[in-house]
Amino acid sequence: QVQLVESGGGLVQAGGSLRLSCAASGSIFSIFVMGWYRQGPGKQREVVASITSGGSAYYASSVKARFTISRDNAQNTVYLQMNSLKPEDTAVYYCNANYVRDWWGRGTQVTVSS
Repeated sequence: QVQLVESGGGLVQAGGSLRLSCAASGSIFSIFVMGWYRQGPGKQREVVASITSGGSAYYASSVKARFTISRDNAQNTVYLQMNSLKPEDTAVYYCNANYVRDWWGRGTQVTVSS
């Protein structure tokens, strides 16, 4: 069983920054593909960024060059640094771990005011 706990969400003005963290339980964190997803009001959940066990990262085109995903395998933690935030980034952000199956956190709210 894997548990994921997100933190770091909040209210920020457009152009500001936030750093999300996701702490994972379990001793096999290093082999997971870790990802961040988001679900905005009235929208479907979408992938924001993901990172493999080897550190290769993928970004949705809407966040490329503004967001950075990273991981610390020693701390069982994945991060999402979000810069130049826009109102359209407002969403609940979910942490995801994938190895054979998916595990999800409960989400953290990010609200960007204009």
